[in-house]
Amino acid sequence: MKPRAISDRVLAVGAIDWDRRLFDSLIPLPDGTSYNAYLVQGSEKSALLDTVDPTKRDELMSQLAGIERIDFVISHHAEQDHSGAIPDVLAKYPQAKVVASTKAKGMLLDLLEGIPEDRVITVEDGEELSLGDKTLRFVYMPWVHWPETMITYLLQDRILFTCDLFGSHLATSDLYADEARVYEPAKRYYAEIMMPFRRAIARHLERVRQIDPAVIAPSHGPVYRRPAFIIDAYDEWVSAPPRNRVIVPYITMHGSTARMVEHFVGALMERGVEVEQFNLASADIGKLAVSLVDAATIAVGTPTVLGGPHPTVLAAAQLAAVLNPKLRFAAVFGSYGWGGKAAEQVAAIVERADIEILAPVLCKGIPREADFVALESLAETIAVKHREQGFA
Repeated sequence: MKPRAISDRVLAVGAIDWDRRLFDSLIPLPDGTSYNAYLVQGSEKSALLDTVDPTKRDELMSQLAGIERIDFVISHHAEQDHSGAIPDVLAKYPQAKVVASTKAKGMLLDLLEGIPEDRVITVEDGEELSLGDKTLRFVYMPWVHWPETMITYLLQDRILFTCDLFGSHLATSDLYADEARVYEPAKRYYAEIMMPFRRAIARHLERVRQIDPAVIAPSHGPVYRRPAFIIDAYDEWVSAPPRNRVIVPYITMHGSTARMVEHFVGALMERGVEVEQFNLASADIGKLAVSLVDAATIAVGTPTVLGGPHPTVLAAAQLAAVLNPKLRFAAVFGSYGWGGKAAEQVAAIVERADIEILAPVLCKGIPREADFVALESLAETIAVKHREQGFA
């Protein structure tokens, strides 16, 4: 892949990772991903904004083969999928300096080998760097999604380089975003990576609107020529009220919990509540994360194993807790053989100040008529609470 022009002397470089299917040994990547870097060539100096994952360093260096000089390597974020090839760039360009936020300097030195400390310079929030006829302004954006993150605004071209913010795990030959195609990968990326920091992002979105960029160039996925598309989408994901939707992650061992799920989901549908159920034995956790972005309620179905919830359910509950979605209600239901505290343990994981924990529905062995009646009651309670909150 050769460098591609975004504007005059602003080139998109980096790598498309068509085959990667797992990120951080956790996050499924059904559409692959990309590691975007950008070269800005001013009349006097040039800057490379971010690099690539170490597995793709050769591809980046091939694109830079014809570039005689790089004076600055802007490190927006110390995580290795963006910083991993910095040592290679520094080795090729001995005059280059790494430019990072004050917090990022120490993190880069900790995470990477081959970066001499004297080749890293720090910038403050709002500081500018002249490349001659092009000027870079650095804007601190802590907790999107690490504490050291910053973004860069190219004043003359009105391009905002946002690193992980507004990214999408999407391998595509398109330089610019096909909005219909990128929406779901971008929402999935937000759900999996950015949602835990939605309160910080809400504050940062206002700053992005004030900058008023003409182009947004993230470090994963395609470039946005209509910034309002992705800014408005983030505003909805971050700040809009949850929808009249219940997410039902569950697992079943001998079929009892599955029978409860079937009845409960039907009861919710009869009451006009949107439902998504996920069998955790085979579910894509990325899709589960996306479903949580807009949901008002999570209802977890679990059998009891050795007195507690099934370990897979525990993992899903922990995921839901750390992702910090806009949930307002949570419930637990399932079956047990001789006793235990499955409901209490799941509720303790997902509980927080703005979530109401509803009364659990637990049955001994296979569910019977009284248990189905209790599930109907739980569905009715959820439907009423959604209406009272005005969730549509």
